[in-house]
Amino acid sequence: MTELTCDEFLGGRVRLWQPREGYRAGVDPVLLAAACPAQPGDRVLELGCGAGAASLCLAARVADLTLTAVELQPFYADLAHKNAEQNTTSLTVHTADLTTLPADLRQVQFDHVIMNPPYYDRAASTSARDQGRDIALGGDTPLDAWITTAAKRLAPRGWLTMIQRIDRLPESLTATANCLGSLSVLPITSREGREPGLFLLKARKGGRAAFRLAPALVMHQGHEHGKDEINYTETVSAILRSAAPISAAF
Repeated sequence: MTELTCDEFLGGRVRLWQPREGYRAGVDPVLLAAACPAQPGDRVLELGCGAGAASLCLAARVADLTLTAVELQPFYADLAHKNAEQNTTSLTVHTADLTTLPADLRQVQFDHVIMNPPYYDRAASTSARDQGRDIALGGDTPLDAWITTAAKRLAPRGWLTMIQRIDRLPESLTATANCLGSLSVLPITSREGREPGLFLLKARKGGRAAFRLAPALVMHQGHEHGKDEINYTETVSAILRSAAPISAAF
């Protein structure tokens, strides 16, 4: 039996069961949830939800959402369902491949799609020993298939929000521009003066606004790690601990 831990997110607003070994949610799904411009009453679909961290963090910030999620791995889909119950959040979880969604789900349109696709291109990366971690970090589904599926599920004027590694920005922009508009990118860097390692991207179905590259979100104070303390910037601390949204400027 896989050993689980119960971890707190957003200063304890969200409690998440996840495996002690293998793929574990960190700050990335919290940032993803903070970047989604959802409003009360909106319909939100998460592709590749894992144990449900992003959807549950979004629900902790925005009330009265209709939340749906898709997860390929049954173990994680079950965990997402369990975590939704623990956090008294209504979340419908489909165990499915995002390229072959259930027929009933293909009939639904959403105001938002959020996703944290695998960071590594399977053709150019080494498999992890843990299968769950391997699929989460480098699954076989191409990035453009994730984006195409998201675009199909969006209602007119709906928003895609995703987080990804910075080296995959060119292919992300190409794939997104083929089906969505109003692209906006927020680079994420560990410290001031360092190159970004991740980015957040928003795009709108039918959007016509010019492309926007926002100033980088800096995660930590200072130029290097000091001792063992976690020295998040004030902005990031508010996002990770108090469920603050990422600036509307992005």
